[in-house]
Amino acid sequence: MLIMKTFSKLLLAAFFLFSMVAIKAQQIPEIEMVKVEGGEFLMGSYGEQRQDCERNTLPAHRVILNDYYVAKYEVTQELWMAVMGGKNPSKIIGDKLPVTRVTWYEAKEFIAKLNKLTGKKYRLLFEAEWEYAARGGKYGHDFRFSGSDNIDEVAWNRKNSGKVPHAVGTKQPNELGIYDMSGNVYEWCEDGYEIYELSTSYGSQLNEIYNNTKVYRGGCMTSFWDVCQVTARNCAPAVYKYVFVGFRLAMDGE
Repeated sequence: MLIMKTFSKLLLAAFFLFSMVAIKAQQIPEIEMVKVEGGEFLMGSYGEQRQDCERNTLPAHRVILNDYYVAKYEVTQELWMAVMGGKNPSKIIGDKLPVTRVTWYEAKEFIAKLNKLTGKKYRLLFEAEWEYAARGGKYGHDFRFSGSDNIDEVAWNRKNSGKVPHAVGTKQPNELGIYDMSGNVYEWCEDGYEIYELSTSYGSQLNEIYNNTKVYRGGCMTSFWDVCQVTARNCAPAVYKYVFVGFRLAMDGE
């Protein structure tokens, strides 16, 4: 009899826990994902962008990717709080603003909790995936910025933002229907930072310096036009928090 009572209590506790997880999952805002059909592309600076590029975007090199999914919008503060609760880490507060002041490790923690709540397998973008999506995938037109050669059409940047982040999705999307891959806030990628010119002493020396850093891409609301280009690259230690760095979700293709 005692065993049956104990089993009933454990069953009730498990049911309660499952119910609470299910309720919280229902409260998570919709995450719209865009399918990116894989293919081969030239990663790095070439053509007109080569005239204004930083050395760390050279040489341009061919990359082959499988299908994957990218979130239409950067992770918002509304989504962050629905998953993490507690205090909003962002300096400027707003439900539809991108979450910022999040370390790379905290972004990974958020994703682990989100996956547990939803039963899905979200992740960060790898740097090559980020650039391919920013370029518009197989529909890309080699624009300087993500979706246009006119920065103000697609990006909140130093000249038009008032140096504050804006609600996601308020500029034009790129060819894939993805918003804010240029400007608004930088986005953490999965990768550690590496120089493309691995065979040179320049690359080897810098890789030794940067081997504990993570890539972030896209430019932000305080960036000049050159940093918002789809080829522009930045990095920082994974433990750093910045008022201008957030992240975007991805998933493997089916």
